[in-house]
Amino acid sequence: MSVRGAWRVIHHDIAEQAPELAASPGHAGVILMLWRCGVPLGKLDYLAAELPVPAAAVAASIPAAVAASIGDRLVGRGFEGLLPTRSWRDRAVPDLAAILAQQDVGRALDAVLAPPPPPAVGLSLVICTRDRPDALARCLGSLGPNFDAIAEVIVVDNGATPAVPRALAAAAAKLRVVAEPRRGLSIARNTGLRHARQEIVAFTDDDVVLHPDWAARLIAGFTSADTACVTGLVLPAELETEAQVVFERGLRGFGQGLQRITYDPAFFRATLPYGVPTWRIGAGANMAMRRDVVERLGGFDERLGAGAAGCSEDSELWYRMLAAGWTCRYEPAAVVFHTHRRDWPALRRQMRDYMRGHVAALLVQYARHGHRGNLRRLAATIPAHYAQLLIDAALGRDRYGRVRLMGAELRGALSGLGALRWVSARSGPAQPATRVQP
Repeated sequence: MSVRGAWRVIHHDIAEQAPELAASPGHAGVILMLWRCGVPLGKLDYLAAELPVPAAAVAASIPAAVAASIGDRLVGRGFEGLLPTRSWRDRAVPDLAAILAQQDVGRALDAVLAPPPPPAVGLSLVICTRDRPDALARCLGSLGPNFDAIAEVIVVDNGATPAVPRALAAAAAKLRVVAEPRRGLSIARNTGLRHARQEIVAFTDDDVVLHPDWAARLIAGFTSADTACVTGLVLPAELETEAQVVFERGLRGFGQGLQRITYDPAFFRATLPYGVPTWRIGAGANMAMRRDVVERLGGFDERLGAGAAGCSEDSELWYRMLAAGWTCRYEPAAVVFHTHRRDWPALRRQMRDYMRGHVAALLVQYARHGHRGNLRRLAATIPAHYAQLLIDAALGRDRYGRVRLMGAELRGALSGLGALRWVSARSGPAQPATRVQP
């Protein structure tokens, strides 16, 4: 069976006995996600031809799969997630001795991974929705265990059926619905930001399900006063169609690994000549920001995002944060589950929009900051990427059929060049209106 076929996803707590993995008819393989204390630490992949796998063999494979994440949590030094930089010279050496010195690794790990206490700062959660009542209902249904860490939930209705989300929101006292008839995800997010009353504002999408500890762990990621944004891990809710598998495994999905990563001004300076890859910081479906920082920076650029240029409204804002000297953190302990596009036409539309938004954001960033690395990525890095994709396809190395999306992506990139008009204008983002008073 092709690796692009459906994959079965199994979640396993490593504190429990390792499972035996039986054959899974109709699946290309099995993904075993490894957790402890509600935190993902590793994963094991088994092709269909490798199944069944006895429990003893699974147990023997687990230590190596979780070692890097455990090192990150217990030691930090040398075990942090890899920054997308061109140099390894500043990479710290893993401090293996510090792990070996632990007399009881399991107990120490449990203490580090324990759910954080109730946060000292308030959290406003903004969920933007547009004519997807069923998806919104699932998202709201996953809020329950998170309410201890969430002060308010603002549902921004950006669609044509405001009565549906209002009916859903009426079920809980902490939920409010705000109508925003102007189309566009950035517009909707800015509207939610204006209505938010708390110090930290989190954003998620209506097509995700939240992990029970999500909100508390996202807030806990604000470990220093210079941390302006924290993003979390986005895991697939299912991998039952070829399009979903290609997006998650061929395109790497939304996740950025299972180790924490800090994106600071030093990272920004190191990657500036090549185009700072802020899209790797995380995903807009799982992020939280300091409200005052976002307001000072002008909010989301309403020319970008779904309903406008296509996407990258989040990464462009992270770019502004780093350029202003702030730090962004990726915290994979804060987990949401996303339902990827199920069919090829929907995936092609998504990738077309992603490339259109990405190209537009590069031009916006150049117009605003004058950083030539954005143009270098546009004129050299992106063309080289697609040339390599064609070479891989010709040599039979395109396992996930990435080349099948190339036409849609190129059309999106060419469409994004329409943002060239913004380069000469050198205009900044539309400033959000004055914050709504309670």
